[in-house]
Amino acid sequence: MYRIPIILFAIFLLFLVLFEYRKRRAIHKVYSLADDQKLCLVNELLAPFGFIYNPSQDIISTELHAWQRTFGYRSLFDKSAVHFNMVIDCEPVYFDYNGRTWMIELWKGQYGINTGAEIGTYYADRILAPEERGQAQFHCVPNKLMLPVSMELYDEETLLFSTAQTHWWLTGFCVGKYSRPKQLSMELSVTFPNESMMSAYIQALLDKGYRAYDLHVRLLTVSYRFSRPHGSVPGLMQRTFARISQWENRIFCRLYRWIAQPFSCTVNRILYLYYFLPFAFRRLLLFRRNRAQKYRRRKTGFFRT
Repeated sequence: MYRIPIILFAIFLLFLVLFEYRKRRAIHKVYSLADDQKLCLVNELLAPFGFIYNPSQDIISTELHAWQRTFGYRSLFDKSAVHFNMVIDCEPVYFDYNGRTWMIELWKGQYGINTGAEIGTYYADRILAPEERGQAQFHCVPNKLMLPVSMELYDEETLLFSTAQTHWWLTGFCVGKYSRPKQLSMELSVTFPNESMMSAYIQALLDKGYRAYDLHVRLLTVSYRFSRPHGSVPGLMQRTFARISQWENRIFCRLYRWIAQPFSCTVNRILYLYYFLPFAFRRLLLFRRNRAQKYRRRKTGFFRT
């Protein structure tokens, strides 16, 4: 009669012992590594996901030759984002230049348990009519067409990170931080190769709703602040999904910080999760583009998972 409760209690105690042993072993492994070893190892772990660790800002960002580059961009990625716990503000800016329609898109918000921002540069094969832009396939720019871009992400008045690079998809993600998109703002700049391309981009910003005094132009560089999208307002269902996703994101952020509390630096926390809870480590790195590609494969059936 009492055997089943006793067996269950014994199993529970065994689980606690193994859990504590695994935790202490993971902590010891992290502490035993030198700083350069940690950086090398964490970048090896991040590489298959298309990301790299930036120690100067303590953020995760996109690798220049990330695998996501082969997929390009479709508006489906943004429309499906909320279903993958990514609650983000999107600002696509379309403009025509040199026989093609270009798009520079901005994103900021909550990516699962990460607060982050992105700037992506893309182009179509030809000039698109305005009604075609939302359905068209855009390509990531090749190296020779990449633009120097920079961004500073603020949580209200607090600077979270600052990064700049000549890139096709500049990103930054603060791991384990929870934010609401509306409390985030991005100070950004884009440098163009000539005045013609810059003028086309400025006109697109003005057409989108930005005012002339919002933009700061110096030589071939355009700088401005992205705080709220100048686009359509999300519908009721979209807002409902966003609230549910943010509720989950807040819980998982707190859970992540509780689990990783032996450490404060992101590189140590990532390695700790890798040694201690590998499944949590993999979930941590499923950012927007990784999950969106899975969604696209399921919808089209072009790829096997």
